[in-house]
Amino acid sequence: MASQTSSYQCPACTGPLHFDGKTGKLVCEYCGSAYDVKQIEELYAGKNQQAAQAAKTQNTGSAGEFTADEVASWGQDAAKMKAYSCTSCGAELICEKSTAATVCPYCANPTIIPSQFDGIMKPDYVLPFKKTREEAVAALKNYYGKRFLLPGSFKSGNHIEEIQGVYVPFWMFNGTVNASGTYEACQEHKERRGDTEITTKKIYDVRREGTIGFEKIPADASSRMPDDLMDSIEPYDYKELKPFSMSYLPGYLADKYDVDEKASRDRAGKRAAHTAEQALKGTVKGYDSVDTKVHHEDVSFGRTQYALMPVWMLSTKWDGKNFLFAMNGQSGKMTGDLPVSTPKTAGLFAVLAAALFFIGTLLFKDSIALPLIIALIISGIVVLVMRSGMKPVVQKSQANEYVVGGSASQGMRLGLSTDRYVRTTQTSRKIEQKKK
Repeated sequence: MASQTSSYQCPACTGPLHFDGKTGKLVCEYCGSAYDVKQIEELYAGKNQQAAQAAKTQNTGSAGEFTADEVASWGQDAAKMKAYSCTSCGAELICEKSTAATVCPYCANPTIIPSQFDGIMKPDYVLPFKKTREEAVAALKNYYGKRFLLPGSFKSGNHIEEIQGVYVPFWMFNGTVNASGTYEACQEHKERRGDTEITTKKIYDVRREGTIGFEKIPADASSRMPDDLMDSIEPYDYKELKPFSMSYLPGYLADKYDVDEKASRDRAGKRAAHTAEQALKGTVKGYDSVDTKVHHEDVSFGRTQYALMPVWMLSTKWDGKNFLFAMNGQSGKMTGDLPVSTPKTAGLFAVLAAALFFIGTLLFKDSIALPLIIALIISGIVVLVMRSGMKPVVQKSQANEYVVGGSASQGMRLGLSTDRYVRTTQTSRKIEQKKK
């Protein structure tokens, strides 16, 4: 038996409603009527409760599940799917088990599945969309429009295969890290005596212990979303978080979490620990060099919160390959890996090297090898930096944006701070005289 759904329809004309990020209202696609979220929330509160209750009473644990014959027909995919009944037209919708909001393909009505947000599965917060579909498409074109190493045919030859606004489930971790570290720090002084340079180094044994707090470190809780892609569109402005209401969902897709809190905790913990390590080392000041000898971080998380975050997912196809892009539905930050043109890369390297070599021969008239080496090194660095810009999607290793009290350096509260002098070393070297 199919599980129950709720379809958000205009009270005036029964047309489908969608949440408009620009106005913050639910707007009818047919008559243009606009409603406050609170109005629709109150109107559908009873209907959503009835739908969720109906799902509970439909043979608990089997509502929406496939029969044995359907499993045989669908194969292994049946275990990942669930059936829902559209309350607008009665059509049976087949969705993935994690789907929480979608659009009925038959009547085009936004369809919410209240049972996906029942009890402990109910999010604490939702961050409403602010960026529109049109803005997402324009942002993608602008994203790759000025990248020199992009193949010329990519701009004209790729086509947006799919664009979806998705409320992605996120866990948000709050807690503290107790960090300790031992460092070898050095103060260095150089002086010249005749044709000899004397280097004096004072070595110190430095110890630090401190505590740093974190609030709402995010970790996406959907197995369908690449972790590195979701990390790369951070941060979100948490000031605009709203207490969860299904009235923000119409017009968008939404998933419930299918990656549990424990599985995501390790990701958030590593980010917090790395930030604490760097912040603690940053308190060792007044030295010319600091080397870490031992460090340890004890991560402790308290209550974890659950939220839905707005993401525009765009997929394009070019040269037989699929490219996936994501845009932060609040800030508009766009990211995604791009193809690199080998001919353009080689051409850029050659032009840069030639130009730098020519300049070098003017500066170093007595040498050809030195200008050539310098030209090749600088050109290589420039090309590598530009190539890395074409592959910006990386999984984050720090959590600086989520430190309680501001920046990591401001948030680190020291409990132990000792600097103990150990020894002095002195070395000397002859200074070669330049030939006239």
